[in-house]
Amino acid sequence: MRSFDYARATSPAEAALAAKGATARFIAGGTNLLDLMKLQIEVPDKLVDISRLPLTGVDKSGEGLKIGALVSNSDLAAHPDVRRDYPLLSRALLAGASGQLRNKASTGGNFLQRTRCNYFYEPSARCNKREPGSGCDAIGGFTRIHAILGASEHCIATHPSDMAVAMRALDAEIETLKPDGSTRRFNVADLHRLPGDRPQDDTHLEPGELITAVHLPAPLGGRQIYRKVRDRASYAFALISVAAIVKVESGRIATAKLAFGGVAHVPWRDGAVEQALIDEAPSASLFAEAAEILLKDAKGQGDNDFKIELMRRTLPAVLAEATDLHAEGDAA
Repeated sequence: MRSFDYARATSPAEAALAAKGATARFIAGGTNLLDLMKLQIEVPDKLVDISRLPLTGVDKSGEGLKIGALVSNSDLAAHPDVRRDYPLLSRALLAGASGQLRNKASTGGNFLQRTRCNYFYEPSARCNKREPGSGCDAIGGFTRIHAILGASEHCIATHPSDMAVAMRALDAEIETLKPDGSTRRFNVADLHRLPGDRPQDDTHLEPGELITAVHLPAPLGGRQIYRKVRDRASYAFALISVAAIVKVESGRIATAKLAFGGVAHVPWRDGAVEQALIDEAPSASLFAEAAEILLKDAKGQGDNDFKIELMRRTLPAVLAEATDLHAEGDAA
């Protein structure tokens, strides 16, 4: 057992200031952090408890919603405005973990969960994410759950969150508070980072920077689908997932927002795929072309080569469902 300091914050400003050290960590639900501490993969010298801060509301904000960082996954998935206007987010949340964990897991913490790479969790394995510069035993190892897009020679891990994939498709924005009292608001696309030569850094957050809220834009309408392909029906992370928001007007695709999970170190989005769909009539050939655009730089690692073919089949199936292609008799 490693000793650490504990502080219970009474305000967001106090929390950010207390956690400004590089080895301090915020704790809310603790559904991932506590597991990592038990295995001594995370060894913070200080825990800052933010679980009692007033960051739990889901409120109207302009034409969209403002979600407090401490709203639980269960409450967010069940919120009537989310279910009605952002069903993609509700479905993604309900696809993750178990009911018990969703009751504890927070919105802010969900973004910050760490990879479930087996080598990251095994202290005897070499892992650049856990010990920078030590090497990566995943490369050349058992790679069934690993990345096919955006990986580097230093890390092939994937990001585990379902919620973050939905937020990426929704163009959510993150609001944060820094230890110096300044705030910023940015698109969720700028939260996570690809591994490059610094796989130990999962996000672009600064030490002590606290996520205080998530903002959703005005409802987009259209068909919203979250398709998660996994080894078992519950309590399993995605092999691949597709978050899709598609709107068809006058027989052509007017809106296409797509994000992908289980394939990269970040919730993945490719503007070229979306652009290829816009103003086009739904068809099996169009959807197959979109999949090829997405996968043009995909690289399997042996055991996970199947993910490429799996996505090649899953994305067209999701797009066909979103556009009612089968209902119109097209042999997609």
